[in-house]
Amino acid sequence: MSNDQWDEIKKSKCWILHLGWSNTRHKYKLREERLGSSPAERDLGVLVNSNVNMSWQHALAAQKANPILGYIKHSTTRWSKEVTVPLYSALARPDLGYCVQFWAPQFQKDVKVLKYIQRRATKLVKGLEDSSYEEWLRTLGLSSLEKRRLRGDLIALCRYLRRQSGEGGADLPGIQ
Repeated sequence: MSNDQWDEIKKSKCWILHLGWSNTRHKYKLREERLGSSPAERDLGVLVNSNVNMSWQHALAAQKANPILGYIKHSTTRWSKEVTVPLYSALARPDLGYCVQFWAPQFQKDVKVLKYIQRRATKLVKGLEDSSYEEWLRTLGLSSLEKRRLRGDLIALCRYLRRQSGEGGADLPGIQ
């Protein structure tokens, strides 16, 4: 790189994220200035910390989706299936599934954080108060977050296998 290009790089925007428990935490420099390290960084909306613990991401996803459910609850006068499910599916659910193949919950506490949001959304629909969570999902035509993650994993696997086998042209049904 030329000196002009180096001058365009802002040291204040450069951080080192040391990943893993046994990382030697080398020090790096940009020109003559030492770069600082960061305990966590966000990339494409996914928060990664130095321990590669994704519990933060689950909490952030729930934190983004929870107020949206509040807006849905307070802005609609009819809490019917026809109103609530499309609003939830379009506005809140994407936050619970964005890049989930990377940060899928591995601990029960993280699953509970995400499941709480979907359970709260299903409770918005009137007439289902006495039903179980699974019955709510069935009645509303929603799949559980675990099934959605599994489906996403299978789609990613099929895409990978198709690339490896050289069958890039023919699409499998339902996989885009």
